[in-house]
Amino acid sequence: MNITPRKLNTFTIFKLPSAYLCGVRTQYIDTNKCVVTVKHRWINQNPFNSMFWAVQGMAAEFTTGALMMLKIKESGKKISMLVTSNTATFTKKATGRIAFTCNDGKLIDEALKKAIETGEGQIVKMTSIGVNEEGVEVSTFVFEWSIKAKS
Repeated sequence: MNITPRKLNTFTIFKLPSAYLCGVRTQYIDTNKCVVTVKHRWINQNPFNSMFWAVQGMAAEFTTGALMMLKIKESGKKISMLVTSNTATFTKKATGRIAFTCNDGKLIDEALKKAIETGEGQIVKMTSIGVNEEGVEVSTFVFEWSIKAKS
């Protein structure tokens, strides 16, 4: 199965229903980049009339996780993946449609190669930046992923 935006959006319905209900949708994915959008609506707002931070986190994490899933699939190996930590910075109220972008595909390549060669777990720090419709950054998330080749 090829990993496409449409298949990832279907995946969220069954595996991440809260993300789907909040409007998290994959727009684009290739071997180096993933873009996920989410629109500020009643169901995902906070009391301050902007998008709840956790909804932003779901969209941001999905950009990194989808890239990781794509790269693992391409490797043809059985590899486990787990978020071990994350940090976030919020710089502007998130209203309207927010697009989260991760461009860290090359970082995954290096870590996967090392994990397969050595059999040891590897850590990959991936960044996802959220911008509003005007192109203004509203938040930045850094996710630390742990990957390990299964025997």
